[in-house]
Amino acid sequence: MNVSVVGSGYVGTTVAACLADLGHRVTAIDIDTDIVETINSGETPIHEPGLAELVETHAGERLHATTDHATLRETDITFLALQTPSREDGSIDLGALEAGTRDVGEALAEKEGYHLVVVKSTVIPGTVEERLEPLLEEVSGKEAGEEFGIAVNPEFQSQGSAVADFMGPDKLVFGAEGERALDRLGELYEPLVADNDGIPIVETGRHEAMMVKYANNVFLAGKISLINELGNLCKEFGVDSYDVAEAIGLDERIGSQFLRSGVGWGGSCFPKDTDALRAAGREAGYEPELLDSVVAVNDGQPRRMLELLERHTDVEGRRIAVLGLAFKPGTDDIRGSRATLVIDELLDHGASVVAYDPVASDAMAEKFPDVEYVESAQAALADAHGALVVTDWDEFAVLDGEFDDMAQQIVVDGRRIVDPRDGMTYEGLTW
Repeated sequence: MNVSVVGSGYVGTTVAACLADLGHRVTAIDIDTDIVETINSGETPIHEPGLAELVETHAGERLHATTDHATLRETDITFLALQTPSREDGSIDLGALEAGTRDVGEALAEKEGYHLVVVKSTVIPGTVEERLEPLLEEVSGKEAGEEFGIAVNPEFQSQGSAVADFMGPDKLVFGAEGERALDRLGELYEPLVADNDGIPIVETGRHEAMMVKYANNVFLAGKISLINELGNLCKEFGVDSYDVAEAIGLDERIGSQFLRSGVGWGGSCFPKDTDALRAAGREAGYEPELLDSVVAVNDGQPRRMLELLERHTDVEGRRIAVLGLAFKPGTDDIRGSRATLVIDELLDHGASVVAYDPVASDAMAEKFPDVEYVESAQAALADAHGALVVTDWDEFAVLDGEFDDMAQQIVVDGRRIVDPRDGMTYEGLTW
């Protein structure tokens, strides 16, 4: 099929490259000329395992990028994969998505035949019917359901494993009104279904499809906060929370995933989606008390790291190492990173912060330009009076002699990745 993807961020670039790998002809459309040139040169604008190889393989063949929205007239399906960032009150900002929708509508005004627009962006239920569909009708001059369709196909791609998540999904969710849109989505994903026998396909309404995305992320965020709350209690009782988690994970009603207690969740999805659902609930007249608690527990974890460190040393005026800046390993994304709150706390207490991350230092330097950024974990640990491990990069698991270079071997491990050693004062965050 001929597919266009509007927006070349984390979601859009991954979707475009993976659809090309499935055999479709894909046009990535973005207003940023640098991103367009990067993709057309066979490179990727983001760091995501496996993505660079796909872009390099298909650029110039089945994958092409452009700034010209008119090219979508030559395609059968257009995905909207534009960001919906959080406002200060937690609600989502639809500015970029509505601008992209307007551009799509202008292009469709000159197209003959039926066209399917698919919303990949994460939006609150009602957004399609109340905002996007009327906008498309107004700008294109066409009637929804007759000359074009608009469906919802939420993504469930985790950063650091987005390509694998797309190619081996646990479900496909199609939110559409009418068989025409469902049939076209089914045709698009047929190669993926053929490669993954037994993928559940959920065909539902657009409202429900939008809510599935939020419910999925908020449930996982809640599970993490619950295990962190339990981990904090285990710490107070001198109990190994990981032994407890291993045991309760054997209960199939609970499951073993997302039971690693630690410094909490971050990223571009969990914080934004949890805040958006809380804000939408309040606007509708419902107080989401449990979700408020989920966020409160998560926000408290980085502060606990500093409290544990200060049990053993005064951080004011001292060199303190922060290991890991990305919100999770496998990505350079610092959105929602727990390291941001950790660094904030350290600086507020007068520490001299030195930081290391394999790929995310440049991004964090834009936020904290006065922090010292170094090229290795060993350089960060040298002469430090304490170290806080925030991201569980594999290379931190093999650190050993590097700790000998510290002024004081005090390690607060937020991810249970460092092996304690003789001479080290080791504090697990929740164990």
